[in-house]
Amino acid sequence: MIELITLTILVTVVIALIRPGRTPPLDNPLVIERGGQFHSTLAPQLNLAQPLIEAIARRLLDDGLPPGDSETLCFEIRDAEVAAHGQKFYLLGLTRRNGMLYFQAIGPRPLVPDTDRDTPYKVLQDYAAQVLVNIPATPGDAELGVQLVQTVLAVAASRGISARQLSV
Repeated sequence: MIELITLTILVTVVIALIRPGRTPPLDNPLVIERGGQFHSTLAPQLNLAQPLIEAIARRLLDDGLPPGDSETLCFEIRDAEVAAHGQKFYLLGLTRRNGMLYFQAIGPRPLVPDTDRDTPYKVLQDYAAQVLVNIPATPGDAELGVQLVQTVLAVAASRGISARQLSV
């Protein structure tokens, strides 16, 4: 009898180590603050975007950013991990203000034909403006903006994630 219990426990432990559980998407927004480094606001169902955002922030901080603020940069991200939970793509906003990086991730809302003229870029810009309402914007530094775009695209590519910069 003791052998059966021991065998059951051993099999359970082996299965748990071989096949860890997947992180489920959250139904509430997720706000992540890393003091002095970055702040991210992820819309419901987009907590699975956190590893990409953490990797982008880590690369930017390790590479050293030039001083200054940036405009809000917008990206369309196609991530298989997020797509497996129902989002074909999501929108990622990135800006730097007062020395802090700010990320905003939001799912695109469906556009209604002939009545809705909002582009994904405008939807994300509006969301980013709501998130950053208490942090005044300053003119963006073009050199910093280029570095932010290049880093986002490089980190996404290194993880097998498709990223495309959105523009007006």
